[in-house]
Amino acid sequence: MPSLNDIRSTFLAFFEKNGHRVVESSPLVPRNDPTLMFTNSGMVQFKNCFTGVEKRDYVRATTAQKCVRAGGKHNDLDNVGYTARHHTFFEMLGNFSFGDYFKEKAITYAWELLTKDFDIPKSKLLVTVYHTDDEAAAIWKKVSGLTDDRIIRIATKDNFWQMGPTGPCGPCTEIFFDHGDHIWGGPPGSKDEDGDRFIEIWNNVFMQNEQFEDGSMVELEMQSIDTGMGLERIGALLQGKHDNYDTDLMRSLIEASAHATSADPDGAGKVHHRVIADHLRSTSFLIADGVMPSNDGRGYVLRRILRRAARHAHMLGAKDPVMHKLVPALVRQMGAAYPELVRAQALIEETLKLEETRFKVTLERGLKLLDDELAALPEGAELPGPAAFKLYDTYGFPLDLTQDALREKGRTVDTAGFDAAMEEQKAKARASWSGSGEATDAKLWFEIAERAGVTEFLGYDTETAEGQIQALVIDGTEVTEATGAVQIVVNQTPFYAESGGQVGDHGIIRTDSAEIRITDTKKVAGVFIHIGEVTEGKVTKGQPAKLEVDHARRTAIRANHSATHLLHEALRRALGDHVAQKGSLNAEDRLRFDFSHGKAMTAEELMTVEAEVNAFIRQNTPVETRIMTPDDARGLGAQALFGEKYGDEVRVVSMGELLGSGKGHDGRTYSLELCGGTHVKRTGDIGAFVALGESASSAGVRRFEALTGQAALDWLKAQNARLAEVAGLLKTSPAEVADRVKALAEERKALANEVAQLRRELAMGGGAAVSKETAPDLVVNGVPVEIKVYKGMSGKELPSMIDSLKERMGGGAFIVLGGEGDKTSVAVGVTAEHVAAFSAKEAIPVILRALGGKGGGGRPDLAQGGAPINLAEISEREIADKIATAFSAEQN
Repeated sequence: MPSLNDIRSTFLAFFEKNGHRVVESSPLVPRNDPTLMFTNSGMVQFKNCFTGVEKRDYVRATTAQKCVRAGGKHNDLDNVGYTARHHTFFEMLGNFSFGDYFKEKAITYAWELLTKDFDIPKSKLLVTVYHTDDEAAAIWKKVSGLTDDRIIRIATKDNFWQMGPTGPCGPCTEIFFDHGDHIWGGPPGSKDEDGDRFIEIWNNVFMQNEQFEDGSMVELEMQSIDTGMGLERIGALLQGKHDNYDTDLMRSLIEASAHATSADPDGAGKVHHRVIADHLRSTSFLIADGVMPSNDGRGYVLRRILRRAARHAHMLGAKDPVMHKLVPALVRQMGAAYPELVRAQALIEETLKLEETRFKVTLERGLKLLDDELAALPEGAELPGPAAFKLYDTYGFPLDLTQDALREKGRTVDTAGFDAAMEEQKAKARASWSGSGEATDAKLWFEIAERAGVTEFLGYDTETAEGQIQALVIDGTEVTEATGAVQIVVNQTPFYAESGGQVGDHGIIRTDSAEIRITDTKKVAGVFIHIGEVTEGKVTKGQPAKLEVDHARRTAIRANHSATHLLHEALRRALGDHVAQKGSLNAEDRLRFDFSHGKAMTAEELMTVEAEVNAFIRQNTPVETRIMTPDDARGLGAQALFGEKYGDEVRVVSMGELLGSGKGHDGRTYSLELCGGTHVKRTGDIGAFVALGESASSAGVRRFEALTGQAALDWLKAQNARLAEVAGLLKTSPAEVADRVKALAEERKALANEVAQLRRELAMGGGAAVSKETAPDLVVNGVPVEIKVYKGMSGKELPSMIDSLKERMGGGAFIVLGGEGDKTSVAVGVTAEHVAAFSAKEAIPVILRALGGKGGGGRPDLAQGGAPINLAEISEREIADKIATAFSAEQN
């Protein structure tokens, strides 16, 4: 009996042998179809190939595509566990031709694979064709030899596929397996077709037409093939089962559930095990593809599935969380085909455990409330809408979870009353937001969020995606079309909105009619606002759009953001545990990190921090993300970001591995922080880290600035170039520049001292200009005062000139002026025996006022100041007269 893994491999190998490229499954979050919540068929990733918009280096492809149907119009959630073939997660096997082969080969491949490779008896198969597709009917008869009664013509849309109201379309042919007359049901097209005897196992779509808005249809130049066969259905058939849940893969998960809950897999709790097995697959794959539990969009659907599984585990009697314990069993079954499960196993387990733990706290109270409400109602009466809303609002019970619980009791919910209660709450929220004062146009964004939903962020694992334009805003007003400056809201985006110190993304948004250059991305009320300029054409609300983040800029930002985490930890280890983040900037060209510290870092501390960050960059360990409660994250030692608001769940980013007996947050991890930003995949992706320096930011806060990656290398290259230039000027090698500069500095200092001495001697006229017998310029309080002017002499040279005057003339006071231009320095010196009668400290203000200056200060024997006079424009005699007049006035 072939396993599901064997069947998948056989299918892919068959088409690879027949010239098809085996293409990996695309993520469950569609990157090229904004109208879909989740990838729900194999053709989704090839949509643009079928329309001719995208050309690849192959024209034949085959895939095993993971699919989810649990939200939007493709929602099988309510039936899962209760029927034989409904799943939230399933695998779709498919083969595709983009303008290469068409009907005959598609039918031939299908018949050969089913009847030869899978050895299905021909007598058990029958097919349907669209009622006007004579070509397909003739090919089937030729290839298979089926009689006319087993080639059934269907006139409904069941056998005509359309991508939408317009666009590529075409007839289908479906292949059915007859399980035998012991099972009720009739062939397709009959009144009993809803029975389980005849089960569709494969559908081939012949994309041969294009339909237009007026209903007309023309033949496509490029005719293509799109097929789909559910792995679970064909697996059940080939394993001799009639129920998908009896296949080897699903049975192994059911038995794992039974083991974890100690409940018989085939007993009274059979449905519960089936639900858990199915939901384990969908939740695990969604988390592996980057979807995290939340209260909006895809995250909300994930949370609903998780909580539904948790309730069924509770009904099996499980007291502790169960789902995370089953992940290893899933990885064993599907990890080889889908390695993303292996890579994300730790994240999946933590997320499932966290969600189930949080939900179990409220589950019992919620179910008790439900029982109390039902006890007060007449037998069989439906649950009032307000009661159902209370379960949702207070306990986090989605409406469908309440409906699922009531289904087992034969009850229903007043959904109209639930909707009314929901609307009432939204009205209160609108009123509350209007008065919050958050921003002048915040109310507008809140209204957009309420109408269109919050923006789904896809940017943790992609930089390109398709979205649908939900709103256009110009100058605070919504418009339906725009040119020039505009703010754009899209239902899903890879663009990161500014927060947590990380700047908003730049990039391009393209529609069929416009190109918009995005220069910033911000977020209000959960709505991502793409701020940009329409550079070509005109953009219209409702258009599908292709979004592309500026890859080079995002790469540089990621490197700076991840380096900030390493820097934070390095600072804590170098300076102490008091270091805490007080702000940051993670831009494309630099990083800035503000942290608590009371004094400047030493050069040695800077070098230590820089070296440590670079050591963990070179370590090149994976950067991992986990989902935890804020309390659990802080309990583990995760550092919180300054100014951030945290919800019930946080992303915890870890990087760097401590070797040996390290003292990391969890014994081995170097950096562990709460962070919602984007990061490199491995620390080595940062490239290099260069500290530019640190400075004061505010009281008790220092600011560290640095470069990473190419910017760091460019800076180092420029520094080397400058060093080489200096070495050339000094006629030495770069390695000897420091010694050469030191020698020059000492030589300059000696020459400066020599020049100063010569200038003093020149000013003194070799000693002949001044003698003890020379009459003083003035006498103050009986103290002889000499006034000397030395043009071109600096203020710092004046005290030494006074010392020379004292040596030559003996006792007395000396007023010396020196300077160039309009700046003149003034110094007053007094010999020791005269300071009592003539204090330099008291005299300097008098002298400066006489010369138009003010202030000054010093000691009784030496004082200095400055005056706004030009020594080239005033004689020494005039200066002496001004000073004499001032002292005379002071004495009087």
